[in-house]
Amino acid sequence: MGFKPRIHEFRKEMNLQQSDLAEMVGVRQETIEKLENGKYNPSLKLAMDIAKVFGKTVEEVFIFDDSEEQ
Repeated sequence: MGFKPRIHEFRKEMNLQQSDLAEMVGVRQETIEKLENGKYNPSLKLAMDIAKVFGKTVEEVFIFDDSEEQ
């Protein structure tokens, strides 16, 4: 299963830096960077916390695609 995070898009709409978002959800800036690049799968709690910051659902922020071949 793959996912396409839309964190960068929503973060820019809110004029937030990676470090700002990281502080808001209690993680390091590097974690946000890895999430934006699709190199890190968030915990459910982290995904929900990020979605809440943006006023979106988890499904709107993280588009999961189980049809991708691994």
